[in-house]
Amino acid sequence: MTSFSLDSHFAGVMGDLLGPEFPDEIGLAVSGGGDSMALLTLAHNWTRHMGVGLRVVTVDHGLRPESGAEAALVAAECAALGHRYDVLRWQGWDGSGNLQEAARTARLRLIGRWRGGLRHVLMAHTLDDQAETVLMRLARGSGVDGLAGMADRRFVPQATEDGGFWLMRPLLTVRRAELRHYLTVLKGAWVEDPSNADRRFDRVRMRQALEILAPLGIDAAALAETAGRMARAQAALRARAAEAATRAVRVQHGDLLMDRDALAALEAETRLRLLAGGLQYVSGRVYRPRARALAAAADRVLSGGSASLHGCLMRAERAEIRLCREYAAVAETRAPVGAPWDGRFRLGGAAIAGLTVRALGEAGAAQLPARPEGLPYQSLIAHPAVFDGDRLVAFLPAGFGPEYDICRLTGQHGFAAFLTTH
Repeated sequence: MTSFSLDSHFAGVMGDLLGPEFPDEIGLAVSGGGDSMALLTLAHNWTRHMGVGLRVVTVDHGLRPESGAEAALVAAECAALGHRYDVLRWQGWDGSGNLQEAARTARLRLIGRWRGGLRHVLMAHTLDDQAETVLMRLARGSGVDGLAGMADRRFVPQATEDGGFWLMRPLLTVRRAELRHYLTVLKGAWVEDPSNADRRFDRVRMRQALEILAPLGIDAAALAETAGRMARAQAALRARAAEAATRAVRVQHGDLLMDRDALAALEAETRLRLLAGGLQYVSGRVYRPRARALAAAADRVLSGGSASLHGCLMRAERAEIRLCREYAAVAETRAPVGAPWDGRFRLGGAAIAGLTVRALGEAGAAQLPARPEGLPYQSLIAHPAVFDGDRLVAFLPAGFGPEYDICRLTGQHGFAAFLTTH
């Protein structure tokens, strides 16, 4: 594309993603690399024309000595263009686990705190990134959801009044080389991240593998096309799962109860989708559990057993399967009344102002005059309760203590609606 046609293409994509009523202001995450600096220029041109405000942020992961200079480059460009700019610094990696996964999670968390009232944040993922993602997930044995790749818009749930924000990817149909050509023509600056050539990272190895596969017709365009088709299948499967949920699933004090016979009668894909979505709904986690672990846990509970997965307990009851929060996952979680607890609930009300919210636990359960019917002990002790020191003050599921308000911060519109976006 020429620089003019790329601006025109970008305007069309933004119209599809945000129109017809555009927000007053949007956010943009910029690293200083070629893709994100091109996006900064495109977004500047579009917002100036449309009368939309633009705020820019860089997440400095502190993993390379060059990151400070890269942030300075972005700061200088934002100053020249007249946009507000912030740098967020992450120093949370302890050296364990997957570095890129940890960095990705931290980036979303930090941006979620930074955004304030912004409902849309743009990121510069390209068609090449999409192809690499699909190839990585193919290597892991992913199903439809994994091979659908990255969506051009994804809702990121948060424990906030507005429930979260939309992550937008307006460059998923644009090649990396086109963006660098765009910047070159406009004499724009960018930096090359040396980690993009580091074979320790899966994405780099997949990028190099694509160069080998391209002569066989397995190139970035073909993989991105496959992702698009899988995304259509994903939408249909989500709709099917949501329809099944209206008949087979009910909510009890934040737990999910799934009819065992109805669940067993469903096709395997829909059954696993309900269970995966249920675990996300109960735990508040953004990502689904791994497919193999989910399938093994499903087999156990459908056979009458129980399983722990994703910070939740799955257990077979007489006619239903219960998904509840696992006490160990919330045992140390504390929050003042009025603040989010476990990222899922906010408790409030004048009668409990100034007190503390934590899981009921064994000590709290011992202070109840009677346990609520139908709520197993393992589920009971993982529910939020109101304490004054060690003294239990209120626990809504048992009708104990003064009344208070409880607001669910994720999945506010019900489980079936939740399934259509997760």
